[in-house]
Amino acid sequence: MGLKDELHSGRFTITAEICPPKGTDTEVFLQKARLLKGHIAAANVTDSQRAVMRLSSLACSALLIREGIEPVFQMTCRDRNRIALQSDIMGAWTLGVKNILALTGDHVLAGDHREAKAVFDVDSVQLVSLIEGLNNGRNMNGVALRGKTGFYTGAVVAPEANPFEPEEIKFEKKIAAGARFFQTQAIYDMDNFKRFFATAAKKDVKILGGILLLKSAKMAHYLNANVPGVKVPHPFIVELEGAKDPLAKGIEIASRQVRELKKFCHGAHIMAIGHEESVVAIIEGA
Repeated sequence: MGLKDELHSGRFTITAEICPPKGTDTEVFLQKARLLKGHIAAANVTDSQRAVMRLSSLACSALLIREGIEPVFQMTCRDRNRIALQSDIMGAWTLGVKNILALTGDHVLAGDHREAKAVFDVDSVQLVSLIEGLNNGRNMNGVALRGKTGFYTGAVVAPEANPFEPEEIKFEKKIAAGARFFQTQAIYDMDNFKRFFATAAKKDVKILGGILLLKSAKMAHYLNANVPGVKVPHPFIVELEGAKDPLAKGIEIASRQVRELKKFCHGAHIMAIGHEESVVAIIEGA
């Protein structure tokens, strides 16, 4: 059963991220993917996240299909113009990819090639619209295609953005453009997220709450200082600081968060960032 069917079945659905390697050796990438097989509905393949050069999301999505794992092909606006975006999106469809997540992408100044020229020919809302056009058999200029795509299109929302109003406007625009599921940025204020979900769930879209594995108190402090829209609560930081094994404590915290989401949300999207093997422990703990 694919991601779309899982989400529309009414069952609590779990997805997780897998980062492509910084090179062509895919052994570790596939080992981590195999660990997740059977535990998640689909695996997001990140697109050079944090603007750090990695093996392409498209290639790794195709590898997951060979392994019998449903991929979510992540695509950012940072590195490609509208010609390349459409070309790669159609390429993904011909290779058997069914799910796509449209993202703006981190700026090149955050990454390992700061001299690179950022593209951003379109934004994430326009990218969703572009995908919707290809699904309807037309390119961005309205020209008919010889064969259309049929992606289940997703996007991202940050429920803890402050102020939230600009994020809410973008969320509405993404729905209008064709987004049908959303994976959120990391959430920690569950009461705030419940209020967001109560409104969002009325809009005929599926929401997966973002769970980011906290590996240490240092990571939590970094997120609070440097990542807009993410606020790790002080009690979590105290737990991590007092733990003999901070990673194990982070897994425990993430499991508690997933259990909370199970009470009201459509699903969870787990981001372990380099510790994908911990995703299974989070799921089992939940």
